[in-house]
Amino acid sequence: MTFFGQLGGRVIGAPSILSADFSELAEEVRRAERGGAELVHFDVMDNHFVPNLTVGPAVAASLAAAVDLPIDAHLQVTNPDNLIPSFIEAGVVSISVQPEVVTHLHRTLGLIRAGGCEAGVALNPTTPPELIAWALPYVDYINVMSVNPGFGGQDFIPEMVEKVRRLKELTDVPVEVDGGITVQTAPLMVEAGAQILVAGSAVFKGDPATEMQRIIEAGQSAR
Repeated sequence: MTFFGQLGGRVIGAPSILSADFSELAEEVRRAERGGAELVHFDVMDNHFVPNLTVGPAVAASLAAAVDLPIDAHLQVTNPDNLIPSFIEAGVVSISVQPEVVTHLHRTLGLIRAGGCEAGVALNPTTPPELIAWALPYVDYINVMSVNPGFGGQDFIPEMVEKVRRLKELTDVPVEVDGGITVQTAPLMVEAGAQILVAGSAVFKGDPATEMQRIIEAGQSAR
């Protein structure tokens, strides 16, 4: 499976299910897909690394069977190695981990890739890009958190624009941005070098198709 490896120079939208209506999750994703979404961002939280508890591999497997879009799992957990095999089996196409809590990052990225998924790292707002410099040969994408992980609906941290710019000076690996992404902030991130726009509250606050399309078009206008 490969998604990020075939991205090229495109800018795409990815709805974050964290803000979706879980009573009709698959339909919420389909609505965002009608607005041009090409990827689903699946937030996994353990009430330890972040102060929230969300969903696990069983929900990912159900969603993967019900929708056509590929699923990108973001493991905001303290022991991602324990969950990686289950998410691979669930049918996700990519998995990102937080290097702040991974003891052996090279090994963890290898575990993801060995299972046939693309491997990513997600950086907290105050985590410097240089932390992952030696891991870059084993990374397929980077998720820049533009809010502190754990909750949807937070305000965008403006300094993350320069963080994206700095990452693009270090690597040509695709950059995903997650947190406070709206019609206003998407162009800032794309101009800095981001390609994957993860948006939750801004998509599901209204009609997901309409809002997803607006964010994608705003981001693409900055290329």
